Amino acid sequence: MADILTIFLFSGTILTGVLWLFNCVKRIINYFRQKKNNNNYAHKDNLSHLKYENRYLTYLISLFPVFFLVFIIRSFIYEPFQIPSGSMMPTLLIGDFILVEKFSYGIKEPITQTLLFRNHLPKRGDIVVFKHPIQNKINYVKRIIGLPGDKIKYDIHKKRIKIYPNYLSNYIHSKKLPIVYKKIKLSNFVQKIHFFNPKNSIKKNKIYNSLHLDITEENINNHKHHILLLHHISSNVKNYYHQKGLMKFTWIVPDNQYFVMGDNRDNSLDSRYWGFVPEKNLVGKVVKIWMSLDKNENEWPTGIRVNRIGSIN
Repeated sequence: MADILTIFLFSGTILTGVLWLFNCVKRIINYFRQKKNNNNYAHKDNLSHLKYENRYLTYLISLFPVFFLVFIIRSFIYEPFQIPSGSMMPTLLIGDFILVEKFSYGIKEPITQTLLFRNHLPKRGDIVVFKHPIQNKINYVKRIIGLPGDKIKYDIHKKRIKIYPNYLSNYIHSKKLPIVYKKIKLSNFVQKIHFFNPKNSIKKNKIYNSLHLDITEENINNHKHHILLLHHISSNVKNYYHQKGLMKFTWIVPDNQYFVMGDNRDNSLDSRYWGFVPEKNLVGKVVKIWMSLDKNENEWPTGIRVNRIGSIN
Protein backbone atom coordinates (compact mmCIF):
# COMPACT_ATOMS: atom_id res chain seq x y z
CA MET A 1 0.00 0.00 0.00
CA ALA A 2 1.21 3.53 -0.74
CA ASP A 3 2.51 5.86 1.95
CA ILE A 4 0.64 8.97 3.10
CA LEU A 5 2.68 11.37 0.95
CA THR A 6 2.00 9.36 -2.21
CA ILE A 7 -1.74 9.33 -1.48
CA PHE A 8 -1.63 13.09 -0.79
CA LEU A 9 0.19 13.79 -4.08
CA PHE A 10 -2.19 11.54 -6.00
CA SER A 11 -5.26 13.20 -4.45
CA GLY A 12 -3.82 16.66 -5.07
CA THR A 13 -3.04 15.80 -8.69
CA ILE A 14 -6.58 14.49 -9.30
CA LEU A 15 -8.29 17.46 -7.58
CA THR A 16 -6.25 20.19 -9.25
CA GLY A 17 -6.31 18.28 -12.56
CA VAL A 18 -10.11 18.16 -12.57
CA LEU A 19 -10.25 21.91 -11.81
CA TRP A 20 -7.69 22.61 -14.54
CA LEU A 21 -9.67 20.54 -17.07
CA PHE A 22 -12.95 22.18 -16.00
CA ASN A 23 -11.36 25.61 -16.41
CA CYS A 24 -10.06 24.76 -19.91
CA VAL A 25 -13.49 23.51 -21.03
CA LYS A 26 -15.15 26.60 -19.55
CA ARG A 27 -12.76 28.93 -21.36
CA ILE A 28 -13.45 27.21 -24.67
CA ILE A 29 -17.23 27.46 -24.16
CA ASN A 30 -16.95 31.15 -23.20
CA TYR A 31 -14.79 31.83 -26.23
CA PHE A 32 -17.43 30.51 -28.63
CA ARG A 33 -20.20 32.30 -26.72
CA GLN A 34 -18.33 35.59 -26.99
CA LYS A 35 -17.69 34.99 -30.66
CA LYS A 36 -21.39 34.37 -31.24
CA ASN A 37 -22.53 37.30 -29.11
CA ASN A 38 -21.36 40.59 -30.55
CA ASN A 39 -22.95 42.67 -27.79
CA ASN A 40 -20.10 44.72 -26.29
CA TYR A 41 -21.82 45.23 -22.93
CA ALA A 42 -22.47 41.52 -22.50
CA HIS A 43 -18.87 40.81 -23.47
CA LYS A 44 -17.47 43.12 -20.78
CA ASP A 45 -19.88 41.80 -18.18
CA ASN A 46 -18.84 38.24 -18.93
CA LEU A 47 -15.12 39.07 -18.65
CA SER A 48 -15.58 40.78 -15.29
CA HIS A 49 -17.51 37.73 -14.06
CA LEU A 50 -14.67 35.45 -15.19
CA LYS A 51 -12.04 37.56 -13.41
CA TYR A 52 -14.13 37.46 -10.24
CA GLU A 53 -14.33 33.64 -10.37
CA ASN A 54 -10.65 33.21 -11.23
CA ARG A 55 -9.59 34.76 -7.94
CA TYR A 56 -10.82 31.63 -6.18
CA LEU A 57 -9.67 29.04 -8.73
CA THR A 58 -6.40 30.35 -10.14
CA TYR A 59 -4.32 29.35 -7.13
CA LEU A 60 -5.62 25.76 -7.03
CA ILE A 61 -5.38 25.38 -10.81
CA SER A 62 -1.79 26.70 -10.81
CA LEU A 63 -0.81 23.86 -8.44
CA PHE A 64 -1.77 21.17 -10.97
CA PRO A 65 1.54 21.05 -12.91
CA VAL A 66 3.47 21.05 -9.60
CA PHE A 67 1.43 18.17 -8.15
CA PHE A 68 1.57 16.29 -11.46
CA LEU A 69 5.34 16.58 -11.96
CA VAL A 70 6.22 15.73 -8.34
CA PHE A 71 3.84 12.75 -8.38
CA ILE A 72 5.24 11.36 -11.66
CA ILE A 73 8.90 11.86 -10.72
CA ARG A 74 8.52 10.50 -7.17
CA SER A 75 6.34 7.53 -8.19
CA PHE A 76 8.11 6.35 -11.34
CA ILE A 77 11.57 7.94 -11.67
CA TYR A 78 13.40 9.06 -8.52
CA GLU A 79 12.52 9.38 -4.85
CA PRO A 80 14.73 11.10 -2.23
CA PHE A 81 15.49 9.58 1.16
CA GLN A 82 17.59 10.59 4.16
CA ILE A 83 19.93 8.24 6.02
CA PRO A 84 19.01 8.41 9.74
CA SER A 85 21.32 5.71 11.16
CA GLY A 86 24.80 4.27 10.75
CA SER A 87 23.83 0.74 9.65
CA MET A 88 25.27 1.27 6.14
CA MET A 89 28.53 2.94 7.17
CA PRO A 90 31.03 3.45 5.60
CA THR A 91 29.09 3.47 2.31
CA LEU A 92 26.25 5.67 3.55
CA LEU A 93 26.64 8.00 6.52
CA ILE A 94 24.15 9.60 8.86
CA GLY A 95 23.10 12.85 7.18
CA ASP A 96 23.42 11.57 3.60
CA PHE A 97 20.51 12.35 1.29
CA ILE A 98 20.14 9.70 -1.39
CA LEU A 99 18.30 9.32 -4.69
CA VAL A 100 16.53 6.03 -5.28
CA GLU A 101 15.89 4.96 -8.86
CA LYS A 102 12.29 3.71 -8.88
CA PHE A 103 12.37 2.08 -12.34
CA SER A 104 15.52 -0.03 -11.81
CA TYR A 105 13.61 -3.25 -11.21
CA GLY A 106 10.31 -2.36 -12.86
CA ILE A 107 7.39 0.06 -12.81
CA LYS A 108 4.80 -0.25 -10.04
CA GLU A 109 1.33 1.22 -9.81
CA PRO A 110 1.94 3.91 -7.14
CA ILE A 111 -1.12 3.31 -4.93
CA THR A 112 -1.42 -0.49 -4.71
CA GLN A 113 2.27 -1.10 -5.58
CA THR A 114 1.24 -3.71 -8.17
CA LEU A 115 4.06 -4.48 -10.61
CA LEU A 116 3.05 -3.20 -14.06
CA PHE A 117 6.13 -4.45 -15.91
CA ARG A 118 9.58 -5.72 -14.95
CA ASN A 119 12.80 -3.99 -15.94
CA HIS A 120 15.86 -5.74 -14.47
CA LEU A 121 16.26 -8.23 -11.64
CA PRO A 122 18.13 -7.02 -8.54
CA LYS A 123 21.83 -7.90 -8.53
CA ARG A 124 24.10 -9.03 -5.74
CA GLY A 125 25.77 -5.97 -4.25
CA ASP A 126 22.96 -3.53 -5.13
CA ILE A 127 22.09 -1.07 -2.36
CA VAL A 128 18.32 -0.95 -2.14
CA VAL A 129 15.56 0.81 -0.24
CA PHE A 130 12.71 -1.50 0.73
CA LYS A 131 9.67 -1.81 2.96
CA HIS A 132 10.46 -3.79 6.11
CA PRO A 133 8.96 -7.29 5.65
CA ILE A 134 7.22 -7.14 9.06
CA GLN A 135 6.76 -3.41 9.74
CA ASN A 136 6.07 -2.47 6.12
CA LYS A 137 5.41 1.19 6.85
CA ILE A 138 9.13 1.62 7.61
CA ASN A 139 11.72 2.06 4.85
CA TYR A 140 15.10 0.36 5.25
CA VAL A 141 18.29 0.63 3.20
CA LYS A 142 20.68 -2.35 2.94
CA ARG A 143 22.91 -4.18 0.48
CA ILE A 144 21.69 -7.29 -1.35
CA ILE A 145 23.91 -10.24 -0.40
CA GLY A 146 21.81 -13.28 -1.27
CA LEU A 147 19.68 -13.87 -4.37
CA PRO A 148 16.73 -16.27 -4.70
CA GLY A 149 17.95 -19.87 -4.33
CA ASP A 150 21.24 -18.95 -2.62
CA LYS A 151 22.48 -20.64 0.53
CA ILE A 152 24.05 -18.20 3.00
CA LYS A 153 26.31 -19.15 5.91
CA TYR A 154 27.52 -16.62 8.48
CA ASP A 155 30.59 -17.26 10.64
CA ILE A 156 29.72 -15.54 13.94
CA HIS A 157 33.34 -15.66 15.12
CA LYS A 158 35.20 -14.43 12.03
CA LYS A 159 32.13 -12.40 10.99
CA ARG A 160 32.39 -13.53 7.40
CA ILE A 161 29.84 -14.88 4.94
CA LYS A 162 29.80 -17.87 2.59
CA ILE A 163 27.44 -17.96 -0.39
CA TYR A 164 26.41 -20.99 -2.43
CA PRO A 165 24.56 -19.60 -5.49
CA ASN A 166 21.56 -21.40 -7.00
CA TYR A 167 21.62 -23.91 -4.15
CA LEU A 168 17.90 -24.66 -4.41
CA SER A 169 18.07 -25.66 -8.08
CA ASN A 170 21.47 -27.41 -7.99
CA TYR A 171 22.38 -28.22 -4.39
CA ILE A 172 24.54 -31.25 -5.32
CA HIS A 173 26.96 -29.30 -7.53
CA SER A 174 26.57 -25.86 -5.98
CA LYS A 175 29.99 -24.28 -5.51
CA LYS A 176 30.89 -21.60 -3.01
CA LEU A 177 31.06 -18.11 -4.48
CA PRO A 178 34.57 -16.60 -4.30
CA ILE A 179 34.62 -14.07 -1.44
CA VAL A 180 37.89 -12.37 -0.51
CA TYR A 181 38.53 -10.21 2.56
CA LYS A 182 41.48 -7.85 2.79
CA LYS A 183 43.52 -7.36 5.93
CA ILE A 184 41.48 -5.73 8.70
CA LYS A 185 42.55 -2.22 9.69
CA LEU A 186 41.48 0.25 12.34
CA SER A 187 39.17 2.90 10.83
CA ASN A 188 38.37 6.48 11.77
CA PHE A 189 34.73 5.56 12.34
CA VAL A 190 33.58 5.54 15.94
CA GLN A 191 30.71 3.58 17.44
CA LYS A 192 29.09 4.67 20.70
CA ILE A 193 28.42 1.61 22.84
CA HIS A 194 26.03 1.48 25.79
CA PHE A 195 27.24 -0.59 28.73
CA PHE A 196 25.13 -1.29 31.80
CA ASN A 197 26.09 -1.95 35.37
CA PRO A 198 25.19 -5.66 35.79
CA LYS A 199 24.08 -5.08 39.37
CA ASN A 200 21.88 -2.11 38.59
CA SER A 201 20.79 -1.46 35.01
CA ILE A 202 18.70 1.65 35.60
CA LYS A 203 19.26 4.51 33.21
CA LYS A 204 21.36 6.71 35.50
CA ASN A 205 23.98 3.96 35.83
CA LYS A 206 24.39 3.63 32.06
CA ILE A 207 28.04 3.92 30.98
CA TYR A 208 28.94 5.26 27.55
CA ASN A 209 32.10 4.37 25.70
CA SER A 210 33.24 4.88 22.12
CA LEU A 211 35.09 2.25 20.15
CA HIS A 212 36.89 2.61 16.86
CA LEU A 213 35.49 0.28 14.22
CA ASP A 214 37.64 -2.03 12.15
CA ILE A 215 37.38 -1.76 8.36
CA THR A 216 38.02 -4.28 5.61
CA GLU A 217 37.20 -4.75 1.95
CA GLU A 218 34.69 -7.47 1.10
CA ASN A 219 35.06 -8.74 -2.47
CA ILE A 220 32.08 -10.91 -3.47
CA ASN A 221 32.75 -12.36 -6.91
CA ASN A 222 34.63 -9.19 -7.99
CA HIS A 223 32.07 -6.82 -6.46
CA LYS A 224 34.05 -4.78 -3.92
CA HIS A 225 32.78 -2.71 -1.01
CA HIS A 226 34.00 -1.84 2.47
CA ILE A 227 32.44 -3.14 5.67
CA LEU A 228 32.88 -2.16 9.32
CA LEU A 229 33.30 -4.62 12.18
CA LEU A 230 33.52 -4.60 15.96
CA HIS A 231 35.76 -7.54 16.80
CA HIS A 232 35.80 -6.47 20.46
CA ILE A 233 32.11 -7.35 20.85
CA SER A 234 30.30 -10.61 20.08
CA SER A 235 27.38 -10.65 17.68
CA ASN A 236 23.90 -10.68 19.19
CA VAL A 237 23.32 -14.18 17.86
CA LYS A 238 20.50 -15.09 20.24
CA ASN A 239 18.20 -12.81 18.21
CA TYR A 240 19.24 -14.19 14.82
CA TYR A 241 16.50 -15.53 12.56
CA HIS A 242 16.45 -19.35 12.61
CA GLN A 243 15.06 -20.76 9.36
CA LYS A 244 13.06 -23.94 9.89
CA GLY A 245 14.90 -27.13 8.94
CA LEU A 246 18.35 -25.52 8.77
CA MET A 247 21.26 -25.13 11.17
CA LYS A 248 21.67 -21.85 13.00
CA PHE A 249 23.37 -19.04 11.07
CA THR A 250 22.48 -20.73 7.78
CA TRP A 251 19.73 -19.53 5.45
CA ILE A 252 18.39 -20.56 2.04
CA VAL A 253 16.81 -17.65 0.18
CA PRO A 254 13.28 -18.50 -1.09
CA ASP A 255 12.06 -17.66 -4.59
CA ASN A 256 11.30 -13.98 -5.23
CA GLN A 257 13.04 -12.93 -2.00
CA TYR A 258 16.42 -11.49 -1.07
CA PHE A 259 18.93 -11.67 1.79
CA VAL A 260 20.20 -8.20 2.75
CA MET A 261 22.85 -6.93 5.16
CA GLY A 262 24.14 -3.58 6.34
CA ASP A 263 27.77 -2.67 5.65
CA ASN A 264 28.18 -1.79 9.34
CA ARG A 265 27.86 -5.46 10.22
CA ASP A 266 27.73 -5.16 14.02
CA ASN A 267 25.26 -2.29 14.00
CA SER A 268 22.66 -3.41 11.48
CA LEU A 269 19.26 -5.04 11.90
CA ASP A 270 18.99 -7.01 8.66
CA SER A 271 18.14 -10.43 7.24
CA ARG A 272 20.19 -12.12 9.96
CA TYR A 273 17.55 -10.94 12.44
CA TRP A 274 14.21 -10.89 10.61
CA GLY A 275 14.66 -12.98 7.49
CA PHE A 276 14.18 -12.20 3.83
CA VAL A 277 12.90 -9.23 1.81
CA PRO A 278 10.15 -10.07 -0.71
CA GLU A 279 10.73 -8.65 -4.18
CA LYS A 280 7.40 -6.79 -3.94
CA ASN A 281 8.81 -4.80 -0.97
CA LEU A 282 11.67 -3.31 -3.00
CA VAL A 283 11.25 0.44 -3.51
CA GLY A 284 14.25 0.93 -5.77
CA LYS A 285 18.01 1.05 -6.17
CA VAL A 286 20.16 3.69 -4.47
CA VAL A 287 22.14 5.46 -7.20
CA LYS A 288 23.41 8.81 -5.86
CA ILE A 289 24.09 10.96 -2.82
CA TRP A 290 22.65 14.37 -3.75
CA MET A 291 23.39 16.09 -0.40
CA SER A 292 25.28 15.21 2.75
CA LEU A 293 25.04 17.00 6.10
CA ASP A 294 27.85 16.57 8.59
CA LYS A 295 25.99 15.23 11.60
CA ASN A 296 25.74 12.47 14.18
CA GLU A 297 22.66 10.51 15.15
CA ASN A 298 20.10 12.60 17.08
CA GLU A 299 22.25 15.73 16.75
CA TRP A 300 22.00 18.93 14.70
CA PRO A 301 24.16 19.16 11.54
CA THR A 302 27.36 21.17 11.73
CA GLY A 303 28.12 21.57 8.03
CA ILE A 304 27.91 20.08 4.53
CA ARG A 305 30.10 17.22 3.30
CA VAL A 306 30.52 18.35 -0.31
CA ASN A 307 33.04 15.57 -1.04
CA ARG A 308 30.34 12.92 -0.53
CA ILE A 309 27.98 14.22 -3.22
CA GLY A 310 27.89 11.94 -6.25
CA SER A 311 27.57 8.29 -7.27
CA ILE A 312 27.63 5.38 -4.82
CA ASN A 313 29.85 2.32 -5.13
